[in-house]
Amino acid sequence: MSEFNCPVPKEQQPTNEFIELSKSKIFSWPKSKKLFSIILLRFWLASFILFLIISSGSIYFKTALLKYLLLSLISSLSIPLLLTIRLYLGWNHIFKRLSSEKVEYEESGWYDGQIWIKPLTLKEKESLIASIEVKPILKNLTQISSIILILVLSGILLFKYNSI
Repeated sequence: MSEFNCPVPKEQQPTNEFIELSKSKIFSWPKSKKLFSIILLRFWLASFILFLIISSGSIYFKTALLKYLLLSLISSLSIPLLLTIRLYLGWNHIFKRLSSEKVEYEESGWYDGQIWIKPLTLKEKESLIASIEVKPILKNLTQISSIILILVLSGILLFKYNSI
């Protein structure tokens, strides 16, 4: 951006924000769908054990063991779902900044609401980054969130309408 006499501070430039997010340990997970799925499974198993311990404190746990196992499985999906939503929000923010024609930024430490209109060549470059790099990540996160939500909803229906 420096070749365009860009007034936007370096850390607020969309390309640099993308690079920083890509280097981030947690935000780089969804770049590989297989790796991210394994990480989410680990989070799910760890939270399942935690939710199982929590539900074991119930008096009814001893009478309806299968029901509380199912309840723990369903509840433990909340952790991977929240993680996926957080990652989606971060990547979606970068996607919007990269594909926007304008860059909103702050010159000082206080919000002063400056706007810089990107030159055509920079806009094309950042749109290309958004469509090639960020859009597949958003697609993966959407697919994984959908799978988690389907599992949660089917688990709730099974819990509600099945007398285990």
